[in-house]
Amino acid sequence: MSATALAPIRLAVISEGVNAWPLYVAQERGLFEQAGIAVEVTLTGSSSHQLEQLRSGGYDIGFQQSDHVVRAVETGSDLCIVMAQGHAPELSLVVTKDVTSLAGLKGRDIAVDGANTGYALLLRKLLAENGLSKTDYRFVEIGGSQERFDALKSARCVASWLNPPFDRNLFALGFGSLGTTTQFFPAYPGSIAACSRSWAAQNGERLLSFIRAFRSACHWLRNPAHKDAAIALLPSRLNIASALAKKAFDDFVAKPLPVIDAAGLQQVIDVYWQAEGLQTPQGAPEKYLDLSYQSKVGL
Repeated sequence: MSATALAPIRLAVISEGVNAWPLYVAQERGLFEQAGIAVEVTLTGSSSHQLEQLRSGGYDIGFQQSDHVVRAVETGSDLCIVMAQGHAPELSLVVTKDVTSLAGLKGRDIAVDGANTGYALLLRKLLAENGLSKTDYRFVEIGGSQERFDALKSARCVASWLNPPFDRNLFALGFGSLGTTTQFFPAYPGSIAACSRSWAAQNGERLLSFIRAFRSACHWLRNPAHKDAAIALLPSRLNIASALAKKAFDDFVAKPLPVIDAAGLQQVIDVYWQAEGLQTPQGAPEKYLDLSYQSKVGL
């Protein structure tokens, strides 16, 4: 039986965005099929749902933030990070017109994906550093970027981290920004791919093929000769203007390939321990990380 005749690899992605560009390339150019695998992509719209399904075997691989894996492992899961998926996105802290400072978020509702995951933890850290305790504001679990965009537009919430093009579209409507993740947390690592260690052990060759295809898409995207084709692809998947797609391409090729390493993951572990107020000893990065598959691919 050929690899493509096997059940598809079930890939979970929380939301659409520029960070998923290599995935769009791999799908558009048939790179997964060329690697001998089929990949079924589900847009989950919720990090909490995605993590639950990854833990229970509902999905095979998930794209998300590293702290999700740390949380899962610390609560009994065998998930591990197997690949760097994307650079840390430059998310804007988008706010309604009446909010002009972080202090202005006191007593207000803030839209997040999951209240104790991902960039919500960084926002808690940022607000704490600016004098706001957990009881001074309310995190409302809304879901992915589109859902949080809708929550701000409908005035259900007054602030949220948002990625392009969602932030730009709100700016055009008169919303403001209190800053970006790049400004507040310049060294924080980006998104990763994770799966269970047991699934990886049973599907090692398919995992290698998946990583190989995804990394090949990254290399294809970084090739200046593919600029026009790459820029044409992005607006077809996202509500983004061609000018922003061109800027996104220039930004992407100006950076090295995304990486995740022990030093970067240690920052995530520190933030998670602080946010949860844990008193137990921290796990070493290797407890949540297995880059042996990415190393074997060598791309």
